Amino acid sequence: MSVSASASTETPVKPARRIPAVPFWAQIVAGLVLGVVLGWITRSYDVQWLHTTLDKIGHIFVQLLKLAVAPLVFFAILVSITNLRKVNNAARLASRTLLWFMITSLIAVAIGLVIGLVTNPGAGTGLTPKDGQKPEHAGSWLDFLTGIVPTDVITPFTELNVLQIVFMAAVAGIAALKLGEKAQPILTLSESVLELLQKALWWVIRLAPLGTIGLIGYAIADYGWDLIGKYATFTADVYIGCALVLFGVYPLLLATVAKVNPVQFFKGAWPAIQLAFVSRSSVGTMPVTVKVTERLGVPKEYTSFAVPFGATTKMDGCAAIYPALAAIFIAQIFDVQLSVGDYLLIAFVSVVGSAATAGLTGATVMLTLTLSTLGLPLEGVGLLMAIDPVLDMMRTATNVAGQALVPVVVAAREKILDVDAYNSASASPVDDEYGVRDAEQKVTLPVTA
Repeated sequence: MSVSASASTETPVKPARRIPAVPFWAQIVAGLVLGVVLGWITRSYDVQWLHTTLDKIGHIFVQLLKLAVAPLVFFAILVSITNLRKVNNAARLASRTLLWFMITSLIAVAIGLVIGLVTNPGAGTGLTPKDGQKPEHAGSWLDFLTGIVPTDVITPFTELNVLQIVFMAAVAGIAALKLGEKAQPILTLSESVLELLQKALWWVIRLAPLGTIGLIGYAIADYGWDLIGKYATFTADVYIGCALVLFGVYPLLLATVAKVNPVQFFKGAWPAIQLAFVSRSSVGTMPVTVKVTERLGVPKEYTSFAVPFGATTKMDGCAAIYPALAAIFIAQIFDVQLSVGDYLLIAFVSVVGSAATAGLTGATVMLTLTLSTLGLPLEGVGLLMAIDPVLDMMRTATNVAGQALVPVVVAAREKILDVDAYNSASASPVDDEYGVRDAEQKVTLPVTA
């Protein structure tokens, strides 16, 4: 009786209160803001230990991304080529993908040229040819063509020569297709290794908010606003050019060619775009790009080919807008008059040579390839190296958006796009990968009486 009485007098447990999980995009934004604040403090008050800490945090994050690049590219390309056997009209899809890569690159380089001719980014900067410096490694068409084929199978991985890795992966993938069932054990192993690499890279991606603090903070602390001011016109040109492609050309293609809602595309693709902005690596962002493209209704078999292919060759920001503006900028500093033929050469290099950019941070190889083709002094590269990290963020975000856009456009044109999935794509794949939504339901705190 006493037990019943005591039980009846117990305080009833109130409903549990949930701890809201912070969305990944919000973590990135918080990292951006904190990075800017810490960078400003570091530069304003000359806090050396904080300067070193920001540098190390950003450097470690980029190194972790690069660590996975070589094997990720190899197995992603190999598996993607073999997956094409599961897709109807695989050759047609591959050719249409390449065609739209070229079309969008041509539009992007045209925008870059127009902006450069209108704004004259090299005028009034105070820079002279003496401020330039020749890069240690320059790209040329001969290097580009002969450098595709590696001299051995180890060096491309140790020196991170992505173009050679892509070549070897493509050869291995085509050979596996020709072997048929005999190659199945290798394909099964490759798919398992690819999943393992992607899982490991997801862990690195979760560190992106910390990496953001380091990268942005170090950029502000090291370069400061004075440097950005000296390159104000050029910096604005790059950002405006990329923004016009990202928020003008891409939505127009989605609305008119793919006939889908452009806003929905950005809802689904935004996790990859924001990570690209922070990491400055198309290849490092590739697992997220694959997931958002699948969420946008593109068949997995086609996505697994188009996105890895795009991550190593599709560079509207780094290989189209930027080289066009940079060539005009450097020509004005060195007082070289460019002709109509030169502008056509810039467009040609941008469309054909973008594979040289390789999907890594920076676009030096593509820039030197453009300058050498035009006969412009390679010392001009040194004029832009200091400001490059600031520019690379917007360039890479544009690259990755294009790498997700083209598969959507091609899939829509070929009537294989899951329109219902496209219209409902909004969740962050980073949050879902780690069960953030489940955590919101499971992680609770008891409310005291």
